[in-house]
Amino acid sequence: MSDMGEFRAAATAWAAGGPDGPARELAERLRVRTVVLLEGPSDVAAVEALAARRGRDLAAEGTCVLSMGGAMNVGRFAALLGPSGLGLRLTGLCDERERPYYARGFARAGAAADGFFVCAADLEDELIRALGVARVADLVRAEGDERALETFLNQPAQRDRGAEQLMRRFLGTKKGRKIRYGHVLVEALDQDRVPAPLESLLAGL
Repeated sequence: MSDMGEFRAAATAWAAGGPDGPARELAERLRVRTVVLLEGPSDVAAVEALAARRGRDLAAEGTCVLSMGGAMNVGRFAALLGPSGLGLRLTGLCDERERPYYARGFARAGAAADGFFVCAADLEDELIRALGVARVADLVRAEGDERALETFLNQPAQRDRGAEQLMRRFLGTKKGRKIRYGHVLVEALDQDRVPAPLESLLAGL
């Protein structure tokens, strides 16, 4: 586990009710200055993939990209890690429906209530719209998931959904698939087609 990975693990354990000492010690030793609060690991994969494409080492810059295991945990993480806790700068990325959780959590922690960026539905939706359904389908085939996609599309329950919604739901049908495609979709983007919330997040770090 990398040093920043140790900090992520220590911060997550602290948020779950564990001791604060390890997270405090690692934050100081690693000179962590910013924490990016994200709902899940697929969001982490996308942010880290874009940073790598731009030649940035976020950990070396003192930025921790952290999956909270659900947007409703943002208040707890913000309180522990933000200005009212470890004193770190907070930012993040969330879905439109999660905006109130982030706004309240950031405000209560003494962070800027608008210091995060919002996706219309979720980050997968933003990436699919940026690439186009046909391009995403090509990537799915290239990744060896063509049969799984065809099986999914032939299910009666999926027939009334739009193409973008179908692709978004497909990415969430198997454990680990959203994480893998978080990398794949970002790596396939043209530089001028990066979704605005993701672009703005990275530009602000």
